[in-house]
Amino acid sequence: MAQIGHFTRGDDDTLNGTIRTLSLNVKARFVPAETSSNEKAPALRVYAGPIEIGAAWKRTSKDNASYHSVKLDDPSFTTPIFANLVEGSRPRIRWNPRRRSATVGSARNRLTT
Repeated sequence: MAQIGHFTRGDDDTLNGTIRTLSLNVKARFVPAETSSNEKAPALRVYAGPIEIGAAWKRTSKDNASYHSVKLDDPSFTTPIFANLVEGSRPRIRWNPRRRSATVGSARNRLTT
């Protein structure tokens, strides 16, 4: 997994930093989401300036480590970006590449040929 962002924790429990990929370079912040009774609601919202570009859900790994599963999306993206927010002394985002199904690739090839 490639590291695509570094963050620092603010006094108000937000995470502030930068997300950088080949096509993305934005100052971003993770803000605690409003409390919800929906168990599938995200724990954090991701903003670039005033625009919400994603959300993060709290997860626990097989070895009992806590992290956040992040989904970043924007109309300028061809597909959403999936990543993991790993906390520690310096929180960071690690890109989590997802395989595309064979049918998606096949459909895309038919459209371009």
